[in-house]
Amino acid sequence: MPELPEVETVRQGLLQGILNRTIEEVLIRREGLRYPFPQDLATIAGTTVIGIRRRAKYLLIDLDDDRVLLSHLGMSGRYTLFDSDEASSAPHHLLATVNGGVPVSSFGERTGYGGKHDHLEFIFTDGSRAVYTDPRRFGIVDLFHRMDEPVQPLLEVLGPEPFDPWGAEDLAIALKGRKTSIKLAILDQKTVVGVGNIYACESLHRAGLSPRREARGLVKKNGQPTQRLESLVGHIKTVLDEALASGGSTLNDFASVDGTLGYFSHQFAVYGREGQPCTKDGCGGVVRRIVQSNRSTFYCPRCQR
Repeated sequence: MPELPEVETVRQGLLQGILNRTIEEVLIRREGLRYPFPQDLATIAGTTVIGIRRRAKYLLIDLDDDRVLLSHLGMSGRYTLFDSDEASSAPHHLLATVNGGVPVSSFGERTGYGGKHDHLEFIFTDGSRAVYTDPRRFGIVDLFHRMDEPVQPLLEVLGPEPFDPWGAEDLAIALKGRKTSIKLAILDQKTVVGVGNIYACESLHRAGLSPRREARGLVKKNGQPTQRLESLVGHIKTVLDEALASGGSTLNDFASVDGTLGYFSHQFAVYGREGQPCTKDGCGGVVRRIVQSNRSTFYCPRCQR
């Protein structure tokens, strides 16, 4: 699943590709993904993209009619951008839904899967296109008025962003009295957003913390963070920063909007390395995999306590 760095990489690519462009038409090849598409999705034709933001793993595309197009990449979603010359060979007018047998996208292998999973195409007045591809169809698309954003059901439950003025004191408040493991606590999007499974494992390894440690044990009786909790917050920020600089992780079929895969996976210390030696100097431990809340956790039992 694309995590925060991957989604931020996509956001930056979309900023370069579609900002200030006017949507001429939306081609809709199925009735929905994880949820049905908004019934008024096609009405964004004629609007101009005036901003692209990220909230947790959600992309928020601001339109000039005060509406926001929300997009979540799910497990395997991706956007691919085509300039007017690249898009000129694609058929323009297609049926609006899968009913009636809409033909597959003409982009074929340029978006992957022979064009069979190009579910949405945003056609801009300059002839360029943004194609949304999602073979597993776990993505989400929603459309709402900007004034409704604070109460949008998918967004209102989210915790702070790790790159906001967020620190160990904030995390200590969220963890006080919680008996859950520290790994599951930082995966909770109400605690902090965007620290997905991969980066949680890597951050805990750098901080020398066992993923099984009780969250409340990292908070002092007076509610202040312990030194180890301060260390963890620092490593969370560093790991995410490094992943952003690397363009996200090369996992499964994630790709940024220009088709370039990220490469942070080459720097993993524990994730996916079950049975291999710990990379910390002088440790000598072996990476182990356990399952926590149906997710694989990789850690070194020797140096993570």
